[in-house]
Amino acid sequence: QVQLVESGGGLVQPGGSLRLSCAASGSTLDDYAIGWFRQAPGKGREGIACISPIDGSTYHVPSVKGRFTIARDNAKNTVYLQMNTLKPEDTAVYYCAGRNSFYAGLYYTRTYDYGYWGQGTQVTVSS
Repeated sequence: QVQLVESGGGLVQPGGSLRLSCAASGSTLDDYAIGWFRQAPGKGREGIACISPIDGSTYHVPSVKGRFTIARDNAKNTVYLQMNTLKPEDTAVYYCAGRNSFYAGLYYTRTYDYGYWGQGTQVTVSS
C-alpha cells in the first residue's frame, strides 16, 4: 500500500513557477498510475494531469496544458508537477493520488478513479 506526500506549494506571483512533488513510500510508483488534482475554495476537486506507469505517457486537461507538466522520477519514487505561467485562478490546494489498476491508453482524472491520496499542498497565486 502506497503512502503519498505532496510538497512544494507556496505563494507565487502571477506569471511565476512552482514545482510540486509527490513522494511515495511503502510501494514503488511503477505499480501506480498517478494523478494531480486541485481544489479551489468553494469548488470541487478537479483532476488536472495524470501519468501512466506503463510507458510514462501523460495527459493534461486543457486548462493547464502547455503550462503544467507532470513527470516521474522512478529512481526517487517521486512524481512532479511543474507549473509555469501561473495565474490567480490556479490558486488551490493541490493533491496527488494513486491507483494500482490501469490500462494502456487510458487516463484517469476523476476523484473516484483513485484510492490513495496525499494530504495536499497549498498553492496561492497573488501579487
